[in-house]
Amino acid sequence: MSENKPGAGSEPRLKTLAEEASALRRLLEGLSKRLEELAVQMEKAQLKDYVNLMSRPWQLIWRNWLSGIARGIGIALGFTFFAATIVWLLQILGALNLPIIGDYIAEIVKIVQRQLEIEHY
Repeated sequence: MSENKPGAGSEPRLKTLAEEASALRRLLEGLSKRLEELAVQMEKAQLKDYVNLMSRPWQLIWRNWLSGIARGIGIALGFTFFAATIVWLLQILGALNLPIIGDYIAEIVKIVQRQLEIEHY
């Protein structure tokens, strides 16, 4: 008799539909949260600026050229400062007339003078 009632089997089906709807709602909320996180990350990465730069190749070439010039000047100045500091330290050590270090510096000076006297083609 209970099989002939019109609403007898619909109650379990409603529960599963409600559970599925709840699961889908949680899934959509999670996806929405993740999408917002991705939007924030893309904004932090300045993706829009990168795309704009890639659409203007001459601007990209100009920026790369300027950065190369700046790196070259920085390397030249850094090496000059480093070499001047080494020469200054060697002069101080040479003036002290320390036996081992003085002989070593004298040998370096002889090598450099020989290299300067050699004719380069």
